[in-house]
Amino acid sequence: MSLTTAKRFTVAEYHRMAELGFFKEDDRVELIKGEIFYMAAKGTPHSVCETLLFRALIQLLVERALVRGQQPIIIPEYSEPEPDLAIVRNVDDDYLSAHPSPSDILLLIEIADSSLKYDQEVKLLLYAEANISNYWIFNLVDNSLECYSEPYQYLQGKFGYRRKLIYLPNESVNLPSFPDLVLDLSKVFPVNL
Repeated sequence: MSLTTAKRFTVAEYHRMAELGFFKEDDRVELIKGEIFYMAAKGTPHSVCETLLFRALIQLLVERALVRGQQPIIIPEYSEPEPDLAIVRNVDDDYLSAHPSPSDILLLIEIADSSLKYDQEVKLLLYAEANISNYWIFNLVDNSLECYSEPYQYLQGKFGYRRKLIYLPNESVNLPSFPDLVLDLSKVFPVNL
């Protein structure tokens, strides 16, 4: 009896497919563990939250780190997710030579409504396995911020985060790696959510 397995694409193969026009220009796709996933469409609350958060982070961080919106990160060798926002270390070439890798990442942020289960189950495990120390989900379904930290491996091939803290929209939270910077969540969560 022969078993069949699906082809897993590397990041290099994924880039080559894009160069060859395999994807349409407006396709919203990302590579996760060798598989190509179409990203969910953004609803209005998602877009508003992302815009407000981007503005707040830029104002807080000024020149201390880069804030990237919907830009790829590289998790060698089979993943190139595009988180809603990423706070990454400053580098001389502003990542012109290569997208950020896990060692460059200070905080990854997903904003979730229709993608909540995917962000909590697929992306959380991917980011924990890559040893990304801080991962936040702006949960627009439950109207809360989920903050994950301390990635660990709990079984062979199984990863997660030891700590999960929940913040409500009327609270504030300190930015990881910048304990002196405080994000006021009331300025980020869309009103009337």
